[in-house]
Amino acid sequence: KNSIKAMEKELVTCGLQGKEKAALKRSQIFQIPGGKDSETKVIVVLGKAGMGKSILVQKICQDWSNGEFSQFEFAFWFDCKQISLPEKRYSLKDLLLEFFVKPQEGSKEIFEYILQNPTKVLLLFDGFEGLHDHENFPRCSASQPEKDLCSIKELLSGLIQKKILNGCTLLLTARPKDKVYQYVSKVDKTIEIVGFSPQQRELYITKYFEGLPYCDNALKLIKECEYLFSHCYSPLMCRFVCFLCETVLEMGDKSLPSTLTTVFLKFVQQKIISMKTDVTAMRNQESLATLARIAWYLGEKHQNAVKSNLLPSKEVKEFALKHGFFLPFAFPRHSDSEEEEFGSTFSDFVIQNFLGALHLMLAEEIKDKSLIKYLSFPSKKKKPYNWLDLVPRFLAGLLFLQDDPYFCSLSNEDVKQSTKKQKTLLKYIRRLQINELCPERLLDLLHCIYETQSNYLLQHVALRLKTDLSFLGVVLTPPDVHVLHYILKRSRKEFSLDLWNSSIDMQGLKDLVGLKNVASFRASLSDTVRLWKSLEQTKDYELLRASTEKFVLDPFKAKTMKDISDLSDLVEMQEKMINCVQDASGCSSYEIPAIKNLRKLEFALGPVCGLQGFLKLVEILAAFPSLQHLDLDALSENGIGDEGAKSLSEVFPTLTSLEILNLSQNKITDVGAEKLATALPSLSSLKTLSLYNNNICDFGAENLAKVLPAMSSLRVLDVQYNKITGVGAQQLTDSLRKCPHIKNLVMWNPTIPYGVLEHLQQLDSRISV
Repeated sequence: KNSIKAMEKELVTCGLQGKEKAALKRSQIFQIPGGKDSETKVIVVLGKAGMGKSILVQKICQDWSNGEFSQFEFAFWFDCKQISLPEKRYSLKDLLLEFFVKPQEGSKEIFEYILQNPTKVLLLFDGFEGLHDHENFPRCSASQPEKDLCSIKELLSGLIQKKILNGCTLLLTARPKDKVYQYVSKVDKTIEIVGFSPQQRELYITKYFEGLPYCDNALKLIKECEYLFSHCYSPLMCRFVCFLCETVLEMGDKSLPSTLTTVFLKFVQQKIISMKTDVTAMRNQESLATLARIAWYLGEKHQNAVKSNLLPSKEVKEFALKHGFFLPFAFPRHSDSEEEEFGSTFSDFVIQNFLGALHLMLAEEIKDKSLIKYLSFPSKKKKPYNWLDLVPRFLAGLLFLQDDPYFCSLSNEDVKQSTKKQKTLLKYIRRLQINELCPERLLDLLHCIYETQSNYLLQHVALRLKTDLSFLGVVLTPPDVHVLHYILKRSRKEFSLDLWNSSIDMQGLKDLVGLKNVASFRASLSDTVRLWKSLEQTKDYELLRASTEKFVLDPFKAKTMKDISDLSDLVEMQEKMINCVQDASGCSSYEIPAIKNLRKLEFALGPVCGLQGFLKLVEILAAFPSLQHLDLDALSENGIGDEGAKSLSEVFPTLTSLEILNLSQNKITDVGAEKLATALPSLSSLKTLSLYNNNICDFGAENLAKVLPAMSSLRVLDVQYNKITGVGAQQLTDSLRKCPHIKNLVMWNPTIPYGVLEHLQQLDSRISV
């Protein structure tokens, strides 16, 4: 369990700028530095439903067929939902040479060649989430896993555990919330698909309507509906919105639906609209209700595919295929004499979610009170009730569509019954402790409330949000930002937002920061500086000044070279901004409050980049006039050494507010200690100095002892776990007598005889052992 938690912690989201710098070309996907050719390599591609994982996998196969990725002689691509039915069993040979592609001749020889040359084999499993449900992922227990019949889970487990085809390359696609690392013991590379930027959204929409008379109108119409445009960051949703926009423009309408629920209700309506007889309309309505029930019950089992012969009727199957709700596929046959079996899968995840919510509304057996369990927002990070995680949003939206004529024609419910269900939701929201929800559940709630478009609920939630909202490490997508902005601006409270490591895009950051009732915010440094540079270029000096005054940096922890570069950019930005603000306000001097008010700075780059990063940091330390606490003690040990100590000592005179200096575990010797000692008296506010666990000997102790009387503000000195002997200890003790201001000297060292240290402590009780 602990190892799984550790692996999940390693998969952290990063700032927008960091993601762009780490962008991959397709040709780099299989490059794994330091990987052993003889061992199986596992690559995980993460992305929300509709982000284009399947398209990426298909493009990799296409590129391979055109001669790219020449290290692989074989590439096998599997859609997990089509091979995941629990009763199906395969041998490896079945899977590779029957299901995927059947050679005309020589199957046996080809399979033997594959077994002997696993490094030349690429296996792509698209939709890994389709392979695990409530059960644990089984271990492969087959005695001859290459030849024995196994479930697809056991086969994949054998591949991951290197029992089968050790040396091959596995690429798995999954959703970010799926616990891939619970089933995959070692991942060599993780790639995340983050969706379209605003510019890419515009390009997609323009290409979709290219050549049509209303091309310009379409882009304008979609951009005017900001919520739908935010959803276009997802390629799948972008296609839906374009389809709907096309329909609306063809009908001569001039507006788009305002919520996701109304978008999909309109989408379903356009798909099955019939100008035929009432009998056909009734039949369509019955088939839709049956399909909605199938969507829900498959979702409860974490599935989206079903064997065609298990569908309730041929009519339902034809209805689903005709209107594009289902896509057909064939199962592999173990022999030519075996009858071919077919399956059906929902065309996409969002449609299954919408139909699942529709079932909960249409099913007579589900009463109004039982609806609430599908809308629950647990305060802790519990799993949502159902795998279909968009169902609560659609359900909340449908509950408030009782006036929609098309929905009324579907539901066959009287208005009284609909109102009763609505009141149940209102009662539940009123009782909900909104200020206790974790960030993920709060976002779920905001989306649900937005879908209702109920002024009462929107106002109720806005007034009950806590003023200190943290989304630290929670990925904020463009739709998340839109609903958060929409509800925050309805509140009369002032908010403090923590958006650090939320991957928020620049437009989203600009929108939230621009709200008058957002009093302060914290966000990734690079994203913030990027926003400011953009505002500077567009000469939006008013928002530039407002956003710099709201930005909070304290405390700041530098863990990478990029953090140090970002901090340098911030200092450089201040110099540029003096000119900008001068232009806007006539004021000749300006300090970014985040720089002026930074009090605590932690440095934890580790041994590889420690010295290099620290030397760069020292160059800008003077820019932080309020810095009180400089902490260089890191678990991975920075190791700035004597060179770093010398560099730091040269800027001591500028650090007039510094009260705590922690230089523990940095490989500082007598040389560095001498440089520090010479400059330490210039730290006029220093109260605590820690040199714990360095390599300081008696000469260093002697130099420190000389300057202690001149350090009138010092209260605590820690030099334990160095290489000081009784001689150095005696010199420090003698100096301590002249320093009544010092309250504690911690100097236990393994090189000081215990009797000596005990004797010195008896001479002065301020010495700690």
